Amino acid sequence: MLPFDLADDEVFRKSTVGTGRWITIIAVLSASAVLSAIVCLQFGARFVGVHDMLRLLFLAPGESGDAAGDLDTVTTILLYVRLPRVVLGFLVGGCLATVGVAVQALLRNPLADPYVLGVSSGAALGVSVAVLFGVGSTILPVVVLPLCGFAGSLVALLVIYQIAASDGRLPIYSVLLAGVILNAVLSALIMFITSIMDPNRSFGMMIWLMGSLTAPAIPTLLVFSLYVLVCLGFLLKQARVLNIVAFGDEQARSLGIDTERTKRHIFLVSALMTGAVVSVSGMVGFIGMVVPHVVRLIVGADHRLVMPAAALVGGTFLMVADTFARTVLLPSELPVGIMTALVGGPFFVSLLIRRKDRML
Repeated sequence: MLPFDLADDEVFRKSTVGTGRWITIIAVLSASAVLSAIVCLQFGARFVGVHDMLRLLFLAPGESGDAAGDLDTVTTILLYVRLPRVVLGFLVGGCLATVGVAVQALLRNPLADPYVLGVSSGAALGVSVAVLFGVGSTILPVVVLPLCGFAGSLVALLVIYQIAASDGRLPIYSVLLAGVILNAVLSALIMFITSIMDPNRSFGMMIWLMGSLTAPAIPTLLVFSLYVLVCLGFLLKQARVLNIVAFGDEQARSLGIDTERTKRHIFLVSALMTGAVVSVSGMVGFIGMVVPHVVRLIVGADHRLVMPAAALVGGTFLMVADTFARTVLLPSELPVGIMTALVGGPFFVSLLIRRKDRML
């Protein structure tokens, strides 16, 4: 049985965590994320050992001659190439995993995530249209592109809702079917836009669509971090409400929760996060579906622990996947979306096989 089945009261009571366990798990995952980041900083076209990293931190003012020149090279590699990329990977992975937890809880379906439902494709279409008309290159791209992604993901959510809703309810299979169909249509539109661009922009667009974490400029990283922290803070505050909503709308309403307003707010914030993520990293799929399941298997089903744990695990996973993607075929680099799809695709199929009897 999947740990997502919160309808069983006994399962939920057993999965509720105490403060001590919460602190222990988050501390372990945080330490793992920091250690993983240090390892990811070391690998690339040039290996940077721990000794060089410590020398950069503590001995830079006293270095001179050849040592200073070597230190400048290490500084450039670490601070201006790898560190922004590692931070971006952690933020993107954390966002996608957290949004996946929220969407799965609201829809009460373990197969739901922004990529499968077509929300990511909606965001990609919004950014593609902005790039096609040159909006992103002329008007504050660091602000405008995430907003275009948000608009695209929001439109995709509204279309899914209109297709799937029946008598004010959202049947699970209808949502998934509508999402898969919309995803196919939006992907075709994105391919059409890419095909009418000039060859240089078209090639860059294709790389971006496959998922890319090329080192961002510092202003871009700062603005994106602001988007992420505000939205993550909102979703983490909804953890207790998601615990109740997971039991069903009627029970949540009996406890005084306005379920429809809660859903609207969480879906809107999820769309904003997805739009921002897609604008800086392209289509990085399956993290929002795979990571929440792995985390629930480890820590249980209490969203007060699942959401921050998923953010840490998702961020760590994407950091490591991106490091592997940029080093396995040196000097070439694989789009990180390929790595996540190779993991997420088989996982998605296994979930479908395990749950097909419930969906018929």
